[in-house]
Amino acid sequence: MTTLTHRARRAEVGRNLDKKPDSDEDVAADRDLNDDDPDDSKDIRLTLMEEVLLLGLKDKEGYTSFWNDCISSGLRGGILIELALRGRIRLEPLSMRKKRLLERKVLLKSDAPTGDVLLDETLRHIKATESAETVQTWIELLTGETWNPFKLQYQLRNVRERIAKALVEKGILTTEKQNFLLFDMTTHPVSNASEKQRLVKKLQESMLERWVNDPHRMDHRTLALLVLAHSSDVLENVFASLADDKYDVAMNRTKDLLDMDPEVEAAKARGTEMIWAVLAAFNKS
Repeated sequence: MTTLTHRARRAEVGRNLDKKPDSDEDVAADRDLNDDDPDDSKDIRLTLMEEVLLLGLKDKEGYTSFWNDCISSGLRGGILIELALRGRIRLEPLSMRKKRLLERKVLLKSDAPTGDVLLDETLRHIKATESAETVQTWIELLTGETWNPFKLQYQLRNVRERIAKALVEKGILTTEKQNFLLFDMTTHPVSNASEKQRLVKKLQESMLERWVNDPHRMDHRTLALLVLAHSSDVLENVFASLADDKYDVAMNRTKDLLDMDPEVEAAKARGTEMIWAVLAAFNKS
């Protein structure tokens, strides 16, 4: 859906496994969501979708680039990864018949509520499907990009606005009305700049000072966010503030990371299968 942007553009251009919903595994997954990342704020917990939108928003204007037609599907991919990291969904096991990531179906692992409206709505959709669907199909269904009129009910509506409101509730964004000639638009300027700076700094350092040259040694949420930032065409916003030499290093390392074969990398670490499956889906689109 998108490729790594260049510096010249910087300015603008199933099967239900019937697992008990209150299992200790699910509770632990939610409680320890970011505990492996020492840089994460202990006061504010953000979902992957919230982080992607925050990276895509213009700080003062409070809206994403009008030229960005990738962020909507990127946010849906973030929902799938977030659910997988929280132990709610997984890919069906490998088999002789279905080996490739994009052929394997998304299975419900637990329908325990997450407390996030978008995540729980998606869980209900996945649980309600008569036959399991693939990662790529779910991204299409959740964005409403399907030719099947009987599956339009799976579309998640007003996703950006709902995520923005969640960020307002967490004190990171504020709400304003702006006039655009013929209409008024609700915008969400950044009110807590330090939280966005923390997020940008974490990603910059992961590609520079803390570079490990191995995606399987990276924090899973950091890896997921890099994949989603690329897929949502907001990666340029992460590295734009770097000096030229550091910018080139960070972008080249990120390109090398995203150019890896998702099939090969997913087979190396079971916990990152959904991340690589989402990347594979966007690479194919």
